[in-house]
Amino acid sequence: MATSFRKELRDIIQYRNAYFLAFSATTGYVCFGWDIGLIGGVLALPSFQEYFGLLSESASARASLSANIVSVLQAGGFFGALFSTYFGSRFGRKPVLLASGVIYLIGSIIQSTAGIGTSPAVGLKVLYFSRFFGGMGVGLMSALVPTYVSECAPRAIRGRCTGSIEVAVGLGNMLAFWVNYSVSLDISPGQMQWRLPIIAQIIPGTLFLFFMLFQPESPRWLVERDRYEDAAAALAYIARKDQDDDAVVLTLSEIRADFVGKHRLPLLTQFRKMGESKIIFLRCIIPSLATFFQQWSGTNAINYYTPQIFAGLGFSSTSSALFATGIYGVVKFVVTCITLAFVIESWGRKRTLIYGGLGQGLMMLWIGGYTGAHPNQGIVPGTYVSIVAVYLYGVSFCLGWGFTPLVLGSEVAPGHLRTAVMSLATANTWLFTYVIAQITPIMLNRITYGTYLVFGIASFIMVVWVYIFIPETTGYPLEDIKYLFEKDIIVRSLEDAPGGRIFLGKRRTVSMEELKAVDALPTSSSKDISEELRSRSEEESAQGHSLRNSISQKWEDPLII
Repeated sequence: MATSFRKELRDIIQYRNAYFLAFSATTGYVCFGWDIGLIGGVLALPSFQEYFGLLSESASARASLSANIVSVLQAGGFFGALFSTYFGSRFGRKPVLLASGVIYLIGSIIQSTAGIGTSPAVGLKVLYFSRFFGGMGVGLMSALVPTYVSECAPRAIRGRCTGSIEVAVGLGNMLAFWVNYSVSLDISPGQMQWRLPIIAQIIPGTLFLFFMLFQPESPRWLVERDRYEDAAAALAYIARKDQDDDAVVLTLSEIRADFVGKHRLPLLTQFRKMGESKIIFLRCIIPSLATFFQQWSGTNAINYYTPQIFAGLGFSSTSSALFATGIYGVVKFVVTCITLAFVIESWGRKRTLIYGGLGQGLMMLWIGGYTGAHPNQGIVPGTYVSIVAVYLYGVSFCLGWGFTPLVLGSEVAPGHLRTAVMSLATANTWLFTYVIAQITPIMLNRITYGTYLVFGIASFIMVVWVYIFIPETTGYPLEDIKYLFEKDIIVRSLEDAPGGRIFLGKRRTVSMEELKAVDALPTSSSKDISEELRSRSEEESAQGHSLRNSISQKWEDPLII
């Protein structure tokens, strides 16, 4: 334990520049999480509803207006994420991230002043515009930050740095929830009660812009632009070494070799290459499918409309509903941190998605059943069980579908198409976040408990998808992920699934080692290769080594990223 702690401390000291880089970039995701958690609480404030005339509208009209206010940000985020591929490739990661911070701040400032000096009707239009404009900045951030962090983080801590993105989202969520609760208690009803939470979101945007000023450009983007000296300087800064250090020189050489023949692929060419083979297409579509399913888990329905959901479960006052919402934010943040530290690598991608999906599906079905059986919103013993079910839903979501789709997507995406693939997946996230934000208040108004049943059934569908069609990627080098999709994908996926071998009988897939050997020695017969692999396996076993140990040794090599 002491040795492990000393090693962790040594890594933190050695890679402190890299950790600060990841911290600076993921501050952008605090903005993302803050915006998600902010608007639901603001909409629940009577002062906001009175100012914009929502109290005089019918329930259906109020639900439609709420949906529009929430979802217009997602519309901006969709276009921001979609354009990120072009701007990020054309101008570099850092300048576009700085520009996204400026756009976010301008949008936040306009939001906080909406309606001042104008009629509420005009103010509502200004609010729509400012949320769309600010959403474009958040969309750019959400698409580029994962790419920037993964391209800059040393391979020894890359998983930790990439996973910290969801921690930032949870932190933003939690802070926004508690700001909303605080203003409901401590600020008297009036304009400042609902404006103050919007003004507060300027703080993480300012910090993001300030911190990013001191960070380097992505070394991979610099190599792609033939700026090798700048790339060496960026690598040296990240690893805290001299530019002529062997590790820097070797890493730069590997990056240059990786880009041979792939320099500056035009945007349309990148999208066209996604369909150049069945395997490439499959690896490119999985990130988008994962983010599609992530949205249908109901997470953003909970994030945006938690106060209304708690009110539907029996909380009559705005402050009590916002307090319960704040607890939900704390639960999600804590569980996300625990999952990042202890679960994601030990359980693997597949098990976290399966177990998390089962948990969130069961909780949604319970909430739907309770709401259907108690439509009068009175407090009964089952009410408290349902409140716990909402929190357990948050635990289950953070355990699996919170950030595992992001990790899985970045792993399965082909290296030379990763930026385009992940921007498409992020745009898909924003598109269906928009759809969910639009339809959730309408569903809660019209089919009430059926809303939760839809999300519960969707959770079970995504579990089946992962169980049957997604192989485990944990423990494999990125360059070997392609072999997982080459033969018998369903058989390999079932082999990796909990209890999946029951459905296979004696059938097994070709091993990773055999596929690599066939790829490296195309002229050898499969029999020769199998015999060679069997001999090698026996030899390794006698020496007490395993394949996973040999993989883990890659982390000890001198390469930086």
